[in-house]
Amino acid sequence: MCVRIIKESTLRGFAARHPAAETGLAVWRRVVRQEQFRHFADLRRCFRSADQVRVASGSPVVVFNIHGNAFRLVCAIHYNTGRVFLLRFLTHAEYDKDRWKAEL
Repeated sequence: MCVRIIKESTLRGFAARHPAAETGLAVWRRVVRQEQFRHFADLRRCFRSADQVRVASGSPVVVFNIHGNAFRLVCAIHYNTGRVFLLRFLTHAEYDKDRWKAEL
């Protein structure tokens, strides 16, 4: 089963707002689309710095470092359906404030 990114156009919006992240986002997209992740351990084989974080809703999300740790991409990954939902794209400073956790 191929991974489907919901909504890929959102990645273009992130890159337009943060041009420095464009290459990192393109690499992330390419890797995610060509792999098959059955669980978080599979994902960590490709993205060694990815972290799984529990947010206010009680659900786990995955946080990816983009562009040498300058940005964070927060996603909900449904391993059983092969879908990756793009939730937030934050600068390192925005991420560190932890407000995003309460919003999700």
